[in-house]
Amino acid sequence: MSDYDQSPNYRRGLNLVKEMLGDRFLAGLANSAESGAFAADCASIAIESAFGAVWSRPGLARRDRSLVTLGILIATGKSAELKNHVRAGLNNGLSVEELQEVLIQAFPYCGFPCVAEAIEATTAVLRERGLVDDTTQSAKERGLL
Repeated sequence: MSDYDQSPNYRRGLNLVKEMLGDRFLAGLANSAESGAFAADCASIAIESAFGAVWSRPGLARRDRSLVTLGILIATGKSAELKNHVRAGLNNGLSVEELQEVLIQAFPYCGFPCVAEAIEATTAVLRERGLVDDTTQSAKERGLL
């Protein structure tokens, strides 16, 4: 057990992760935090700080925090983490149309390479959720990347 897991922020973070990303993601993150293995403290800090302290703040709705986070992850080219936050964004009330608008909004500021990778990641999550049909192709699937 880490020093974090007894704090209100840690407990709040665990609840928020469950609500935003589901039981499976929570189990993986919590198991990592409790493992005592390499980077276990990183998982604990993510629960305590990112989710328990930042995502739980009252200043923005979760849906709005999702929009901000998606923009940041697109701009920094973090496709793997973007998938998690597309899932969270959907759970926080974003629609498929709104996700598409986030990608469009990112084009003039981030450029085609960042947005193309983000489309790839977003399409994967939308397929996983059954929110787009199998004919929807990303730029990579079309041979453009």
